[in-house]
Amino acid sequence: MAPPSSRRSGHSRKAQYSRFTAYVIASVGAAIGAVFLGISLLQPSSFGSLRGKAGNAGEPGGQVVSASRDGSATVFDHIAAYWNAGNQNVELRDELEISRIRMEELEAVKQENARLKALLNLAEDDGEPVTVTRIIGSSAVSARRFGYIGAGTADGVQVGMPVRSERGILGRVLETASSTSRVLLLTDSESVIPVRRAQDDLIAFAEGRGDGLIRIRLINLGINPIEVGDIFVTSGAGGYFKPGLAVAVVHEITGDGGLARMIADPAGADFVRVEKFSEAETIVAAQESPDRVLGETGAGE
Repeated sequence: MAPPSSRRSGHSRKAQYSRFTAYVIASVGAAIGAVFLGISLLQPSSFGSLRGKAGNAGEPGGQVVSASRDGSATVFDHIAAYWNAGNQNVELRDELEISRIRMEELEAVKQENARLKALLNLAEDDGEPVTVTRIIGSSAVSARRFGYIGAGTADGVQVGMPVRSERGILGRVLETASSTSRVLLLTDSESVIPVRRAQDDLIAFAEGRGDGLIRIRLINLGINPIEVGDIFVTSGAGGYFKPGLAVAVVHEITGDGGLARMIADPAGADFVRVEKFSEAETIVAAQESPDRVLGETGAGE
């Protein structure tokens, strides 16, 4: 039997040459690297020009990378700025809306103070009122025209007393409770008061129609002298209202007078004043028969 071969499997001369060549190249490279390392340590400036050329060669690539990095950062910055600007706009809109509401509230308070001041100035000219109060409600769905004020018998209010705003007459007290009263407005169908034209002594009656208008009915029929824009005031007849208080302004002519609108609109009156009767006899009449006080002006003239 032949002895086994001592040669390794896969052994060839070509492989030996390749391995030897690799060792030689590695050794030469290590030697060259050692030489360059020694030169760079002993004379660092020797490779400055080479490093500069390498930097110049890599500069375009660095610019591209830097631009892309800056671009991506700019995009994110724009997105963040847009988001923050949106939030700030919402906050500014909310603040603006709140400021607008506050301004409207201040304007309402200003107007309310002006109306109250006007009522107080009336007290200087016409004497002290029974009380100054607010309109707290009105008839909205009924065919009748009533108002409700926040003062009653506890404040000295009596049936038949005139109720006016700073602009003119609103009506008369119809019913009273301890702290509230119901007012018969001039536009109610049961309201009738004697009036005269402001610029002369043309006498008429102001009758409510129940639809928000007042009918000016002349006493002496004939040629109708009323013109659109004429203002009618209380005549003082009957002793319920003081003479010269504004009642209505004519906006349409009819055969026996005209149609007018109240000068003192209840919807625009926050504060009102309840006044005393014009004559002392009216107080007695109101206490004895409230219905007669409220209806006497229409029946007795």
